[in-house]
Amino acid sequence: MFRSAFRFLLVVFVFSIGGKLLAQENNFLDTPRDGLFTKMETPEREPVPYVPLREADVTWKKRVWRMIDLRQKQNQPLYFPVKPKKHWKNLVSVLIDAVKSEQLTAYDAKLDDQFLVPLTPDKLDEILVKYDTVDEYNDDGEVIGQKATRTELDPSLVKKIQIKEVWYFDKQRSVMDVRILGICPKIERYDDYGTFVGEEPLFWIYFPDARKILAKAEVFNPFNTSANLTYDDYFMKRLFDSYIYKEDNVYDRKISDYAVGMDALLESERVKNELLEFEQYLWEY
Repeated sequence: MFRSAFRFLLVVFVFSIGGKLLAQENNFLDTPRDGLFTKMETPEREPVPYVPLREADVTWKKRVWRMIDLRQKQNQPLYFPVKPKKHWKNLVSVLIDAVKSEQLTAYDAKLDDQFLVPLTPDKLDEILVKYDTVDEYNDDGEVIGQKATRTELDPSLVKKIQIKEVWYFDKQRSVMDVRILGICPKIERYDDYGTFVGEEPLFWIYFPDARKILAKAEVFNPFNTSANLTYDDYFMKRLFDSYIYKEDNVYDRKISDYAVGMDALLESERVKNELLEFEQYLWEY
């Protein structure tokens, strides 16, 4: 009798704790429902695992770096909304929130793109927060002192995203495939007068680690909002538009180091076409 009562209380306790944790993870459960039903599928979604890959099966590979311009129409689902909504945040907001909550590790983008140097909390704070001082005035308009201000990074200032990926041929499956290794937001910097001074990478995120986070964040579907994709789907299905700005080479240089203007654009297209045509050259028709 005592054991049955104890088991019943234990089950009630576990379910109550689980419900509280789920409510904390999905804040919208504690607020009025903004829709037809409570969305449960996306917060519980897990990324589709990678196809098993052995080193012996990779007969060819090439590493390339791409730039995703969020101002292009095809990439705008990654940029909007500018301000987070109840069930919807832009890609940069999702990454920054995950880094702040220590769900993801941010790597120093100024040193390299090999995920070698994790950013310390102090370094990360320097990137994501701007500290300044402003004058304080009394009722007569006289300056009586100064106070410190703290301004969070505005994700809408990120207009480009770099991705690092590896294309390879898997002889076991006889397919050309690609895996994204890293993702890096680039922010536009302005001086105190509002003059554009250049672009600066924020940090690198190791993409395989980020997939669990991206698989729980939705991307807006303009054709059917009942069938929204996640950011993980968006990247794995390669729905974004981009251009190549670097490929593996003996000089470790970018395309912009030896070509400019139209020549750089044509060189980027040449690298892209080589990747697309490589698989075709392996077959006879």
